[in-house]
Formats: sequence, C-alpha cells, structure tokens
Amino acid sequence: MRKLENSELDRKSISDFKEATKTPIIIILDDIRSLHNIGSVFRTADAFLIEKIYLCGITAKPPNKEIHKTALGATETVAWEYYDNVLELINNLKKEDVSVFAIEQVENSIFLNDFKVETNKKYALIFGNEVFGVNQEAIKLCDGTIEIPQLGTKHSLNISVSAGIVVWDLFVKMN
Repeated sequence: MRKLENSELDRKSISDFKEATKTPIIIILDDIRSLHNIGSVFRTADAFLIEKIYLCGITAKPPNKEIHKTALGATETVAWEYYDNVLELINNLKKEDVSVFAIEQVENSIFLNDFKVETNKKYALIFGNEVFGVNQEAIKLCDGTIEIPQLGTKHSLNISVSAGIVVWDLFVKMN
C-alpha cells in the first residue's frame, strides 16, 4: 500500500463543487461558541456535498481566521447564511417541506441507528450550544429528534464530532 498524493485524490474545484448535485441535508448551527467547531462542521459539510449551513444566534460567521483554521477553505465552497432567530428559520424550512430534526437527548428521541431516511426528502439537522444543547423551544418545533447512542460515562460528544457522525450516517443511508 502507498499513501496517495493530493494530486491523485481527484478533488473538485470550487466551481465544480458549487455546480455539483448536493446531498439533501441542511445543517443548522445554533449558538455555537467555538470557532473551531464551526470550522470543523464546514469541513464536514464540504466532504459530503451538504446543501447549506445556517449559522444562528451567537454562532460566528466567516470570514474569521479561527474558523478558517479548521475549515481549510470550506467556507468558500459550502453555501451558508446567517439567520438570527432559529425558531423563525425552523418555521420557514418546514414551509418549504424540509424535515427538521434536532440532534439532542430528549424523551422519545430516535436513536441514529434506527433513523430511516425517506427518498426524495430534504433534512435539516440542528446542532446546539456546546453547554446547553438545542434550545427547548426549537426542539418543540422540530419534526423529531435524533440521538447518538453513547455507552460510556460521558453524556455528550463534541458538536463537530456529533455533526460528523450524523451527517455520515444520513449520507450512507441516502446513498
């Protein structure tokens, strides 16, 4: 086995990325404090051709050198928009027939491994604040919640790790 050179990886150009058919997933980052987490989610979104990222509340926006450190240019490829009020955004997405799911530990959540994707359906995934999680009022507006099963002593994962796990799982199920 030989490690591949970057030139052998056949990556898309920025213009090719923008023209490519996107994975029907929208990521919503609400009140994310860590600029590194924001950048990491952009990078994950680029890797899986995610349709769009919405940055809400106190979540910082590009251009920002701390976001850029982990995004590595993904803020130039992935479509994003700032939306002040996550509740208003959820309502608007639902009017567009987007299924909105909070990624959170709540009563009657669906474990990620049990979550079934519907063909020809677009999904929006809300990831909340690193300390407080997804806002309860936002959870009430969602079509449901998805929970990542965890077996250890900790009760949460880093938001960028959670985003990577959930996006990968839905990507695999969609493809």
